[in-house]
Amino acid sequence: MKKYLSRINFIIVLNCFLFISCSGSNSDEPEAENITPANLKVTAEIAGASAQNPNGDGTGVVNFTVSAANATSYKITLGNGETKEVTNGSFSYTYTASGANTYVLYVSAYNAGKFVSTSLSITVLVESKLIWADEFNTDGAPDPTKWNFQIWNPGYVNNELQSYTNRPENIIVEGGVLKIKAIREKYGNGDFTSGRIESNGKFDFTYGKIVIRAKVPTGVGTWPAVWMLGSNIGTVGWPKCGEIDILESVGKNIDQNHSSLHSEGRSGATPDTGIIKVPNSNTEFHIYKADWTATYIKFYVDDKLYYTFINSDKFPFNKNFYLIVNFAMGGVWGGPVDPNFTSSTFEVDYIRVYN
Repeated sequence: MKKYLSRINFIIVLNCFLFISCSGSNSDEPEAENITPANLKVTAEIAGASAQNPNGDGTGVVNFTVSAANATSYKITLGNGETKEVTNGSFSYTYTASGANTYVLYVSAYNAGKFVSTSLSITVLVESKLIWADEFNTDGAPDPTKWNFQIWNPGYVNNELQSYTNRPENIIVEGGVLKIKAIREKYGNGDFTSGRIESNGKFDFTYGKIVIRAKVPTGVGTWPAVWMLGSNIGTVGWPKCGEIDILESVGKNIDQNHSSLHSEGRSGATPDTGIIKVPNSNTEFHIYKADWTATYIKFYVDDKLYYTFINSDKFPFNKNFYLIVNFAMGGVWGGPVDPNFTSSTFEVDYIRVYN
């Protein structure tokens, strides 16, 4: 029995010695995953930058190089609502907001749970370029490569009174203009017909300038609009997807344009709206514009700025949206229709989108 106990004690002592020896063999060298990255360096080379063009050649391309001792990955907040996470410290990024815009970037180098951070500011020039347009120069139905018809019964949204159709009587391109005509007539389940088209699935974009030349219809109860919805509406629904109204008016308040933003908790009677008087809006064409960036959305009529919305990552206006053109009748905002109304036409000369 004593001999047996002595052998056990010897084994325990030997194991303890081996454990102490192994655990202490690297005591002077911390394990790699416990080292905080150091000497974080960031360079941002703006494509085409020179003494004459310090903000670049207008392409918006910036070549980044990030390095740090002991770093295994990097996270770069690009100052426009987007973030890059990379393991290779060299990458290119293209800014798209037109004009010379200044971005404050935050860069972090990581090693497991430890990190080091820094920030820098860059000003990048992006020349405005046309990325999509419909000039409505080909007579017939709207271009099927750009637009989808939406065919709805009355009351589908907003308690509106019209049936949306794809008939040429309601929507047609003619003489270089898109014409959407609302008609008082018995059709389907309603007493009015009209048209609505959207670019969902055919064109969407994030940030840019949207320029519309249009003439609104006449008549109490009319409700025309050119506007945008977040492309993720099918998964998150409205208003979480976001809505940007550029041109929107109602016949009961003639010569008045509304530009509004709808989002979660700020829908319906949204506080994010601007109003401007537009004389002769139903007899003359006017130019309606939205300038959409990560930090603001500005609205203009005939180049007059009348509303600025301060954008940020807490709103849904930093991802792809698609275009909608429609002419509703009545509804929650259009209100009762003039009993003498027979028909009226919403005319759009062009819609242009610039980066």
